[in-house]
Amino acid sequence: MTDIQQTPADMGDLRVRAIGIEKSFGDNHVLRGIDFEAAAGTTTVLIGPSGSGKTTILRSLNVLDRPDRGTVQIDHVAVDFTTLPPKGGVARQQIAKLRAQSGMVFQSHNLFPHKTVLENVLEGPVQVQKRPQEEAVAEARDLLEQVGLSAKADQYPFQLSGGQQQRVGIARALALKPRVVLFDEPTSALDPELVGEVLSVIKDLVTEGWTTVLVTHEIRFAEQVADQVLFLDGGVVVERGTSAQVIGDPQEDRTKQFLTRILDPA
Repeated sequence: MTDIQQTPADMGDLRVRAIGIEKSFGDNHVLRGIDFEAAAGTTTVLIGPSGSGKTTILRSLNVLDRPDRGTVQIDHVAVDFTTLPPKGGVARQQIAKLRAQSGMVFQSHNLFPHKTVLENVLEGPVQVQKRPQEEAVAEARDLLEQVGLSAKADQYPFQLSGGQQQRVGIARALALKPRVVLFDEPTSALDPELVGEVLSVIKDLVTEGWTTVLVTHEIRFAEQVADQVLFLDGGVVVERGTSAQVIGDPQEDRTKQFLTRILDPA
């Protein structure tokens, strides 16, 4: 199953499928057989304590961290990491094909400091995807308008607030036309007064029907946008369901303990 170009019937309306994902860093077994599916146009929110494996799941979907075992499928591209060669042309080709299906928004922006806002958004479409410059520029300007930064196109990252930089990061991810957008705690590095502007952009994307997988500690925001919530601890999915089920009426003691600590720290 190294290179499956599947028919629509194989995935139905599913956009993301992870089967048996395992990942270790040395002796630290971070993911212990993660399974989940996400339908097209839905938002999956991953919650849990630090070190529970949330970010590693995102990085496995985008293959920034290569899983040790298991299968990742996004849209109709699937890679079985259990059988994929550890290195070589076949491995590079299949990883690149899978990675091209997703766009990643990081905690700390990761913008190129020597490039303007517009140039940052253009980097992927022009340099990686080799799309025509004129077409890419027009789409990049549209995306900057969508995230409320059209007037900042010619400025540099150091001239922007943290929230504005993160919104550029979102536009940069969308410029790749991904099948799924991955958000890794996109507000964790922001001052509290800047969190709302980033969450507002994400909420707009959810409303527009983008398929998203979001790691966040903003539990009340998760309640608003999530179609499904996965609570992780110790590298496993402890509880899953709708936001009303997992956040509103958790069944597992570990989920209850976590939410009480987050929502009622006193």
